Amino acid sequence: MSKVFVRVAVDQPMHVLFDYRYTLDTPPSAGMLVQVPFGRREVVGLICEVTSATDLLASKLRDVRALCDGLAPVSETWIALAGFAAEYYQRGLGEVALPALPQALRDPSRWNRLLAIEPRYRLLDAERESLHESLPIRAIALRRLADALVEQPSLALSDARALHPKAAATLDDWSARGWIELAVPDNIPLLPSQATAHAALPVLTDEQRDAVDAITNVQGFAPFLLHGVTGSGKTEVYLHALAALLAAKPDAQALVLVPEINLTPQFEAAFRARFSALAKGSIVTMHSGLAEGERARNWLAAHTGAVRIVLGTRLAILASMPRLAAIVVDEEHDPAYKQQEGLRYSARDLAIYRAKQLDIPVVLGSATPSLESWWQAEQGRYTRLTLARRAIAEAALPSVRLIDLEEERRRGRASVDGLSGPLIAALKSRLERGEQSLVFLNRRGYAPILSCDACGWVAGCPRCSAYAVLHKPERTLRCHHCGWESRIPKSCPDCSNIDIAPMGRGTQRVEETLASVVPGARVLRIDADSTRRKGSAQVLFSDVHAGEVDILVGTQMIAKGHDFRHVTLVGVLNADTALFSHDFRASERLFAQLTQVSGRAGRAGLPGEVMIQTRYPRHALYQALSRQDYVGFANSTLAERRDARLPPFVYQAMLRAEGRTLEAALAFLAEVAAAFASLPGADRVMVYDAVPLTIVKVFNVHRAQLLLESGSRAALQTALRAWQPLLRAQRGVLRWNVEVDPLDV
Repeated sequence: MSKVFVRVAVDQPMHVLFDYRYTLDTPPSAGMLVQVPFGRREVVGLICEVTSATDLLASKLRDVRALCDGLAPVSETWIALAGFAAEYYQRGLGEVALPALPQALRDPSRWNRLLAIEPRYRLLDAERESLHESLPIRAIALRRLADALVEQPSLALSDARALHPKAAATLDDWSARGWIELAVPDNIPLLPSQATAHAALPVLTDEQRDAVDAITNVQGFAPFLLHGVTGSGKTEVYLHALAALLAAKPDAQALVLVPEINLTPQFEAAFRARFSALAKGSIVTMHSGLAEGERARNWLAAHTGAVRIVLGTRLAILASMPRLAAIVVDEEHDPAYKQQEGLRYSARDLAIYRAKQLDIPVVLGSATPSLESWWQAEQGRYTRLTLARRAIAEAALPSVRLIDLEEERRRGRASVDGLSGPLIAALKSRLERGEQSLVFLNRRGYAPILSCDACGWVAGCPRCSAYAVLHKPERTLRCHHCGWESRIPKSCPDCSNIDIAPMGRGTQRVEETLASVVPGARVLRIDADSTRRKGSAQVLFSDVHAGEVDILVGTQMIAKGHDFRHVTLVGVLNADTALFSHDFRASERLFAQLTQVSGRAGRAGLPGEVMIQTRYPRHALYQALSRQDYVGFANSTLAERRDARLPPFVYQAMLRAEGRTLEAALAFLAEVAAAFASLPGADRVMVYDAVPLTIVKVFNVHRAQLLLESGSRAALQTALRAWQPLLRAQRGVLRWNVEVDPLDV
């Protein structure tokens, strides 16, 4: 018997696979999980290659300890997806593949308990003759396995192993040849037929029908940019299109991505209501808020084909789905699709790559598409579908009114703790009419600063270069960067003055103010502080939908995706700060944010109004917003970026370093920048000077960054790959990371 070796990816910052001897009884195959010794530890790895030869001396290799043979291997396509992400985002394959699996699967002691969902296989009717003709006459065990596939609707892997000792590898081979496929378990109903599904669906507008037809009539890879104003029924387009696509392929799967966890309950409810013929387990969610066991079960259900629809946040883009036929990315512009720790990937961009890899359609939906996606559509690479009107005929877009705070001050019209007179009057008017209002302020806490007027002391975090935020209900000062907390001092620590006072305002302070200036109103605050407990956000949003709230106060959590039927007024506070950000994407984000929150008003036919308090009402961004003119804003901003040579017209990467001192971090960046200049292709890449981050110190760690830029994506990627060995060879910092296509510059 020839020796067998496996090449394994492990979760380590290394761009190599590791060779091991394989001496277990069950034959291995690429895509299976194994337990292997790594240094002094035992770790879980992913088999990427099985071979009978190795460049290393066999006697020097260590043995595979255990094989997860109860789990069907992840496909070669999935490994290729992880490989692309690893190469593009400058990480090792194991750093992508292993974290993409549920934590429970990376613990060998839990394999037997977790793998309750067993893979099943079925023979394709058209391939019966091909399968039998390919088998040698005397291959009794193979023929026994083939006969079982003919006789049974689906064959479990455990039953197959009883018929043939190498059943797993054999079935994988037959699947690769197109003779068999993974079967949907018998107890999982299929989607209703297209005719049945459409019979009970709401009547679509002409724009919606055109969009659905374009998506469902396409063959193969097709990226669509669904640009629809808020309330135009983008979700209805998703539902109709997926019903048609999945009905045409009775065993296919679909992936729907949303930017935030708190949006999953309402999406899940909409999908379950629409596809009510499906069993409860046929639609699952995937996000970091799930308990470890639940996330593992949902991942396994998707991997085995037991579910038809997976709804999740960005981590779901790397879910193993063997029969994926369509991908939807809702609110595709949202920065939350970019991972900011570990593998710094863009789920939206990986969705495009995965759709191209599988030759399937992908739909990117947004009222304010990212300028990168808009530019792709302008160049004809994406098909743009437009929903210019709201789905409910009588539900017009809200009017936008800019309240000039300087004019209010000049005329002697007093504001009350940041709330202008016109906004307070509008809130009272809605309360009298029994309508709901929404007040948006993207800053949680009571006040961002607590200071002393006598000596100028300001409460700061001792571990970060940031102010400590006052949280009045909890009577604490809290750092929003490292989590440090302290009781509010009774007097100034520097001069003992007892008249220390908050400056500025957060959602807690606005909530308190509204309770006094709009007497009798039921005020509810929704932000990260009020929704810390699991399920609390869903309960609070239910109160809003039930009409038990008159004024809703919140941060970006309430700004997008929610269908508040009785909200007719939206008030926006303190938006001007984003106009002066050093980040060139700040205006794009502000426009998207204000458009999204404005879209919460007037969705059920009642006239909606948006009131934005600003000191710069003539600013081009506010003027475009008042006209509901995303197209004009996008085109003018793209022209500015073209002139300034900014993305999407150039490609960027960011090297960040963390050190015990700022000098150490900057010295490291300067040294590796000098080394970069000698790399092949470096002359096509612009390297900027190293600079400290805006928040330079977090948890006693100092941070700095180095920006790289090129007009050629290929040149930048080539240089980054050549740079990796030099980076790993350097010392002097605690950590460093490379981020490709950074969002925060």
